[in-house]
Amino acid sequence: MPESYVKRILDARIYDLAIETPLDFVPLISGRMGNNVLLKREDLQPVFSFKVRGAYNRLRLLSDEAKAKGVIAASAGNHAQGLALAAMHLKVKATIVMPRTTPAIKVDAVRRRGAKVVLIGDAYDDAAKHAQKLLEEQGLTYIHPFDDVDTIAGQGTVGMEILRQHTGHIDAVFVPVGGGGLCAGVAAYIKYVRPETKVIAVEAEDSACLALAMEKQRRAILPSVGIFAEGVAVAQIGKETFRVIKDSIDEVITVNTDEMCAAIKDIFEDTRSIAEPAGALSLAGLKKYVEKNQCKDQTLIAIDSGANTNFDRLRYISERTEYGEKREAVFAITLPEKAGAYKAFCKHLGKRNITEFNYRYACHEQAHIFVGLQTSPDKNDRLGVVEQLTEKGYVVEDMTDNEVAKLHIRHMVGGHAPLDDEVIYRFEFPERPGALMDFLSKVAGKWNISMFHYRNHGAAFGRVLVGMQVPKAERKNLKALFNELAYPYWDETNNKACQFFLTKKS
Repeated sequence: MPESYVKRILDARIYDLAIETPLDFVPLISGRMGNNVLLKREDLQPVFSFKVRGAYNRLRLLSDEAKAKGVIAASAGNHAQGLALAAMHLKVKATIVMPRTTPAIKVDAVRRRGAKVVLIGDAYDDAAKHAQKLLEEQGLTYIHPFDDVDTIAGQGTVGMEILRQHTGHIDAVFVPVGGGGLCAGVAAYIKYVRPETKVIAVEAEDSACLALAMEKQRRAILPSVGIFAEGVAVAQIGKETFRVIKDSIDEVITVNTDEMCAAIKDIFEDTRSIAEPAGALSLAGLKKYVEKNQCKDQTLIAIDSGANTNFDRLRYISERTEYGEKREAVFAITLPEKAGAYKAFCKHLGKRNITEFNYRYACHEQAHIFVGLQTSPDKNDRLGVVEQLTEKGYVVEDMTDNEVAKLHIRHMVGGHAPLDDEVIYRFEFPERPGALMDFLSKVAGKWNISMFHYRNHGAAFGRVLVGMQVPKAERKNLKALFNELAYPYWDETNNKACQFFLTKKS
C-alpha cells in the first residue's frame, strides 16, 4: 500500500514554490519531556502552512486545458491560501468559496494572492455546496484540500524531508489529522522507508473523525465538530486518505482544547513563534504520548503544521494554557456566610497562590465562591486540594474540567435568580452580522430571556450562555425551535457550575 505513493512523493516537483522547512531541536520541551524532541516547521511556508505543498502539486499536474478553464475550492483557511498562491504562480484563475464567518485576515490573504473569493453560508458545508454548483456551471476543476492522490503526494514531501534531515533513529513522528491528507502522505513514505518508526496520528477530541473510523473500521460522520482547531475541523475522514492511513499508522491520540493551548505556549517559548491550534496539535499529542508511556531518551518529531491564527484568539489561548499545563485548577467552594469565613479559608490554603476569586452574596447561611488556585502538573496535587479543604469542613466541587465554568461562569459570577422556570442553554453562534438578531427575533415574544453571556474568542463562532423562563409544558417547543435554528447547543440547566452560582437556591 505505502509503496504506491513513494514514487509520487519523490516526483512531486514543488520546490519552486514551497520551501524545505527546517527540522528544529526544541531544547526547553526536550528537557521537560526527558526526550529528544524536534519540530518540523511547516509554519514557515510562504502561506504559513503545509497546505501549499499539496495544492501546488495537484495544480501543476493538471492538463493545459484544465488550467485554462480555471480551478475552484471550498475552504475556510489554509488550503485557500495555498491554492491561491499556487494559482498565482502558475497563472491559473482560481475561485475560492469561503464561509461568511471566515476571519478577514484569511479572506484578505487569499485576495492578495489573486484568487476570486466568494463568501457564502456560515460553515464549510455551505461553501462546499456552492463550490460544487459553480464547478458544474463553469466547467472548473475542483482542487480537494486532502482527498486526492496528487494532494496527498504533495503533503507527503513533509515525511520525505524529515527522513532526509534526520538520518539517525527516529522513534515516532506525530502528525495532525483533519481530513487526513498530510497524515496519509507522511505515513505512506515513512512506513515504506523506515517501517520501524512509529507514525502516530493526533486529532482534536471534538473532531476525531479518524479515531471514529478506526473504531468502526469504516468511514463515519461525526454528529458535530468542534471549532477551536478550525484547521482540522472535519466531520469525516477522506475516502482515499483513510484507505492509506488505516494500514500505515500505529496509533491515534486525541487531545482537548486546553492541551492544544499548552502546546502553543510550549512552541512559543522554544521558537518565539505562535502556532495555530491545529499547528500545535501534534505536539500536544506527543506530550500525551510521553506521559502515558513514560518514555525517556527517545527521538520524537512533531509537525508544526501552521501559524494562521487570529491575534484576538490569543487572549482565550492564554487563559486556557494553565489548564492545559495542569498548573491551575478552579473550584466551587461552599463556606459559611459569616464574618471571618474568607480569612479562615485563605488560612487553610496556606501559601498556595490564588489565581482567581469571585463571590456574590446569595443567602444568609452559605456562600459559594469561585476560586482559581495554582497547582503542579501532578494530578494528585489537585486532588490533594480537594481532600485538604474537605477535611477542614468545606464542600468542594472541582470545576477544572467544566467547560461552562471556564468559558462563562468565571466571567459572570453575580448571584442567584429567584426563578422557578428557568432553563439554561449554551450555544455556538456564527460570528457574522445578524446571527444574534436572528436568534433573538425567533425567541423574542415567546419566552423571557433571564440571562445572557457572550464572549468573542476571535474564532469563526462565538460562545453564548442563555437563561430563559420556559414553563415545563413548553420545553418541547423550545427544543424544536433550537433545532430549527441549526446552531450547536447544549442544555446546561443541571450543570453544577450554574447551580452553584446562577440558578435559584433551593
